Amino acid sequence: MKTIFILMDTLNRRMLDLYSQNPADTAITPNIRRLAARGVVFDQHWTGSAPCMPARRDLLTGRLNFLEKPWGGMEPFDFSMPAILAQHQNVHSQMFTDHAHYVIPGGENYTKGFTAWNVYRGQEGDPVWVRPDQNGIRPERRPDWYKGTYSEAEEENRKHFKNEYDYPSVCTLYNAAQWLEENQGADNFLLWIESFDPHEPYDCPKYYLDLYEKPGDYEGYDFTHPNYGANEFSDAETEHLKRRCKATLTMADRHLGELLDVMDRYSLWEDTMVIFTTDHGYHLGEHGYMGKNYMANYNEVYHIPLIVCHPDIAPGRCGALTQNIDILPTAMEYYQIPEAVIPYPLHGRSLLPLLRKETASIHTDILYGYFGHEVALNDGVYTYIRAPKDETNRPLNVYCAVPSLLRQYLGGDDGCAVKDYDKIEMGRFLSWTRYPVYKFPADIVNFTNWTQSFENRKVYNEKNLLFNILKDYAQEHPIEDAALEETMKQKLRMALTRHDAPLEQFERLGL
Repeated sequence: MKTIFILMDTLNRRMLDLYSQNPADTAITPNIRRLAARGVVFDQHWTGSAPCMPARRDLLTGRLNFLEKPWGGMEPFDFSMPAILAQHQNVHSQMFTDHAHYVIPGGENYTKGFTAWNVYRGQEGDPVWVRPDQNGIRPERRPDWYKGTYSEAEEENRKHFKNEYDYPSVCTLYNAAQWLEENQGADNFLLWIESFDPHEPYDCPKYYLDLYEKPGDYEGYDFTHPNYGANEFSDAETEHLKRRCKATLTMADRHLGELLDVMDRYSLWEDTMVIFTTDHGYHLGEHGYMGKNYMANYNEVYHIPLIVCHPDIAPGRCGALTQNIDILPTAMEYYQIPEAVIPYPLHGRSLLPLLRKETASIHTDILYGYFGHEVALNDGVYTYIRAPKDETNRPLNVYCAVPSLLRQYLGGDDGCAVKDYDKIEMGRFLSWTRYPVYKFPADIVNFTNWTQSFENRKVYNEKNLLFNILKDYAQEHPIEDAALEETMKQKLRMALTRHDAPLEQFERLGL
């Protein structure tokens, strides 16, 4: 049995013609369309924990983690997909990725269990080629005209992209296709492929941008990397960034086609399950925002694409509520591994009963969010976004055995000051595992990434929001209905309990 898992980072659902009814929004993606023609397209698939690494932990473990900790490493008590498959069915796993967060603080242990893995460096601000200046560390020299996110590392990386096959995502997809070509005769493997594109910055050869932007369409600076915050770009600049994003997606789609060519050449569709998805989406001006993390839990980030191709399942569409935590139990059932081998309950459910049409649903509602921000409850009709009850955003604790954040550790006067070490506890605080963990009061955590920090309730997260997403998918018209909100509050309480939320989360949210 063979499985190929493909993740394109920050793939906006609305840019795929599989989902969008507006041609002006969509990118040129013939190979994603080609893949969809062989599989089942899921219409109500959602992220659980966000952003990047929390979403990957959901995928690999089948459990939501955003109620216990922010961005950080996989935990030593986690049972991860490749390790489970190897231990119980001798499955060889190979990862190809250009997601550099796997090799920085906050990315610990995500490769745990993979038989082999490779990270292609040079995306975004990945510090591969940064040069010193005469006095040592080179300062950031952001141009006066620049808008968006800037770093010297990113500028240095860009200088190394001489031709299309120098781009890290192209390296990832091309080498994954080569691996499959060389190993197509093998059995019992998991090929895990992650293309960082179309994540920002939107770097690609100009001939891809030319597919979307003709002479005279745009005369401004060639911005490639949006800011995280209120949209600082003009309407014309915002449209240019959208075109840049689509162009980068089209480049990634082209090289996805190289993998699909190998599938076709060796008729691998006959004995291989293929799963295609993303970790989350991204705001490109919607609601007046750029980026992710800091704003309310809108559909632009959390509603994501999913395609599953199964050798025994006819192509089609599925409208059931599903979530990224369902990927692990799906793989386990495919490889005939009982969930009982894991010593704690999974939050996800296998997708295979849906694919076989044995059931119409596997979730009555789903839960999602960022650690320490709002928590969203979605029942397929209504989305209820519950804000912290007051501006202190307390009580709140971080629970972990691997004390890391994005590019930080919780110690050494970095993410946690030496003077506060006495406030850190260790014990068996989590209801679902007996493994001892650290308990960091949120008051002593200094998360230097402002978009994900939780020192206080952000101004973006002050209100409870309720939307009918069937009538108002863009979430522009919040509903004021006390009885309906009370119903959604009750559903949220039950969902928090079902997902093993620490008790202080109920108090923090005023529940």
